[in-house]
Amino acid sequence: MDNFKNKIKSSNIFAYLSSIGYLPRWMVLLVDVVLCIVAYFCAFQLAYHYYYFQYASVQLYEIKNIIITLGCQILWFWVFHTYSGILRYSTFIDATKLLYAIIANASTLITIHYLVLLAIGKGVFLRLGIVLYAIFAFLLLFSLRLVVKTLYDTLVIRAGRAISVVVYGTKSAGISIAKMIRSDVNSHYRVDGFIDDRSNQNKQIFGLPIFSTKSKDIISNLQKKRIKAIVVSPLKLNDVNITKSLNCFIDAGFQILMIPSLRHYKEGDDISGFDIEKNLKKIQIEDLLGRKPIEIDKSPIEKMIAGKVILITGAAGSIGSEIVRQLSMFKPKKLILLDNAETPLHNIRLELTEKFHNIEYAFVIADVRMRDRIESVFSEMRPNVVFHAAAYKHVPLMEDNPAECVLANVLGSRNVADMAVKYGTESFVMVSTDKAVNPTNVMGCSKRIAEIYVQSLSKKLANQSGKAPRFITTRFGNVLGSNGSVIPLFRQQIEKGGPVTVTHPDIIRYFMTIPEACQLVLEAGTIGNGGEIFIFDMGMPVKIADLAKKMIRLSGLEPGVDIQIEYTGLRPGEKLYEELLNNEELVKPTSHDKIMIANVREYEYDEMLPMYDKLFEYAQENQNYLVVRTMKEMVPEYKSQNSVYQQIDSELKNNYL
Repeated sequence: MDNFKNKIKSSNIFAYLSSIGYLPRWMVLLVDVVLCIVAYFCAFQLAYHYYYFQYASVQLYEIKNIIITLGCQILWFWVFHTYSGILRYSTFIDATKLLYAIIANASTLITIHYLVLLAIGKGVFLRLGIVLYAIFAFLLLFSLRLVVKTLYDTLVIRAGRAISVVVYGTKSAGISIAKMIRSDVNSHYRVDGFIDDRSNQNKQIFGLPIFSTKSKDIISNLQKKRIKAIVVSPLKLNDVNITKSLNCFIDAGFQILMIPSLRHYKEGDDISGFDIEKNLKKIQIEDLLGRKPIEIDKSPIEKMIAGKVILITGAAGSIGSEIVRQLSMFKPKKLILLDNAETPLHNIRLELTEKFHNIEYAFVIADVRMRDRIESVFSEMRPNVVFHAAAYKHVPLMEDNPAECVLANVLGSRNVADMAVKYGTESFVMVSTDKAVNPTNVMGCSKRIAEIYVQSLSKKLANQSGKAPRFITTRFGNVLGSNGSVIPLFRQQIEKGGPVTVTHPDIIRYFMTIPEACQLVLEAGTIGNGGEIFIFDMGMPVKIADLAKKMIRLSGLEPGVDIQIEYTGLRPGEKLYEELLNNEELVKPTSHDKIMIANVREYEYDEMLPMYDKLFEYAQENQNYLVVRTMKEMVPEYKSQNSVYQQIDSELKNNYL
């Protein structure tokens, strides 16, 4: 029997049935009229038998009565457009239209009957016949639509192409989604129930069961119903515990679907008319951070940005380009996008000129390492605010190229900061990283040295009581989906069939989405007085191995079965966990609960300047060993891990003994 069903399902019969065109309106009207004729004869036949012994002269089938009945009925069909709906997709609205048309017709016939009775003393219809006709006509017309819809649903959708889903959420947003899926004429999904966090045993919506997450049998119950996917309502996506709620379903192999563009909707909002099929997508790992969306106060940001000339370095990168997008919404006078990567800068240019027509942009190809070139940009364009996001960021590459890392991350930061001072910039916001805390690699230490330069410069200028930019540094962890990050890598590996490579089974990282990281950067830029290093609340750390497994399951595959996970070992300079603060550092709160100020060790600018000059000299000569040694002297907490430069730590330790 199962083999027979499978053969039927695998045949083209369902594709053929679903491809059959819709009946034209005149044909639907014709079928309805035929059913009305049947209803007429059945109704008046019964009425005739009832009246027979009282009025022997009753004429049952007078042609004028049939013409009046059907003529009036067609008129009301036209008024309520009962024939406009597609039979296979009939809804409650279609049934309501039928009811209105039939009641209106019955009222019309009764009115005609009494008008004629008053005029000539003899009625036209049997009153009981009119009532019975209305009942029979509605039942026949409604049954036709119900039978067609049920047959189509059973033969084509249920046995053919539709995916069985349940909606997670039983309030207005979830119910609206279910309605839209059920009424979508081209839907590839079939709603077979709801999921709720409350105990709703034996309760139903639309005649469909509600599965409670409080039940320990929820997974087996869903599997028995052959549910393939779970559609999460917008309200649930904003729930702080959504990750925990979805984990059991992901682990059980259910697809998780979401509506990204509805995440801003609130409970009770009307989402009718929304194209559900177009917007229903598989949930992404970025949506499973398990944190509430970050809220920022836009007024101070607009005050800082509106009408100003803003320079963004590294503007074509993941962080820089998102900063540009967000700044574009605050009506700046001009945005200067500076980057040395031609093609990415060209791509962001195309995007911005399409989306934001009322903003003036300048797209500058330049390298922050070239001091004269950076000065020419400042001299010509005089930016009021600088967001410095240009940097090398990949740990293994920078471990192999310390000199280039220092020139880009440290010398580049120095050049931009010095020009900001020279040309009267109001604010300078530098993007740093959690890898600058207790650094174990060249990249992290280079960012710490850049932090030291900016902070010590700010301190010196503050002591001189002169006009100076507000120098602000922001630290955060890994950004989900950024260029070259682990998320795109895992996606590519999964698409290729694996294996997915993880460096160590215990490695953990803090994660943040690109938009929320940039929002906090902008917010920090408004609350800083100068010289602060701001750190962001990164939430709970994520185990990379668990991240890989979850991404495999979200792709509808099974880790270790469909896709293998291989552990490749820690890379040079990589550590098992990142820190947002040095052990000796404390934090102070700010006006934003997601942003804190790090109390870091402060350096004197004049004392450190000779060290910077020496560092740059070694870097320009490409003396990598001396570059790293100098970096360790400048940042004593820098201890290399899994790196050829670990020997320098031993040498320096012996020198101190």
